[in-house]
Amino acid sequence: MHCHILPGVDDGAQSMAESREMLMAAKAVGISRIVCTSHVRDPYFKGAETFEKMWNTFYAFEDVANAMGIKVHMGFEVNHHKLMELGMDWVEVLTTDGTTTLLLELSTAASPSRFVDYERTIFELQARGCEVIIAHPERYLAIQDDIEIAENLVRMGCRLQASADFMAGGRFGHEKKPAVRMLKAGLYTFIASDAHFPKHYEYFAKAHERYGNLLRPYRA
Repeated sequence: MHCHILPGVDDGAQSMAESREMLMAAKAVGISRIVCTSHVRDPYFKGAETFEKMWNTFYAFEDVANAMGIKVHMGFEVNHHKLMELGMDWVEVLTTDGTTTLLLELSTAASPSRFVDYERTIFELQARGCEVIIAHPERYLAIQDDIEIAENLVRMGCRLQASADFMAGGRFGHEKKPAVRMLKAGLYTFIASDAHFPKHYEYFAKAHERYGNLLRPYRA
């Protein structure tokens, strides 16, 4: 439900051949459905033209995935700053296709006070009928220092999603400890691959094997 598998649209797969390798890696660990969540942030997303390109890329990729027996859905990883720049009228088309789910990425370096602004956005998204999933909170410095900020997001009705590369320390090298703390506190609903290349699916399998029993119950 979070990966960067569409070819040539962001910092994930750069070609259809690489996307195919990722599909093979996903299938090898038992994944049969994938939400393709390309970045909605600079420098990858410019507006309507980029949006159309991402969808056209998805249609071509869907044929490849279907041939391999994997069902794919279109989605987006929506950066908060970029959403504010685009405007809230974009929300309806940036949810996971066919649902009201929106995967929201916050700023890694945001101060605790910045989360007040995030809360306002989340309340507005919820008022528009969105189910808000917070991408990889273990990467946010404020949450690394104080997981009560993550607890508050859960109290607000957000779902939290860990990116499986925390098993190897994460993208910035400091994410395993906060991720495990939040898992043990029962704050996460999802562990996703957040795959940018095939190796991430190995982390996905290992993370679910070790920590999957600590996830919060979820009904789609």
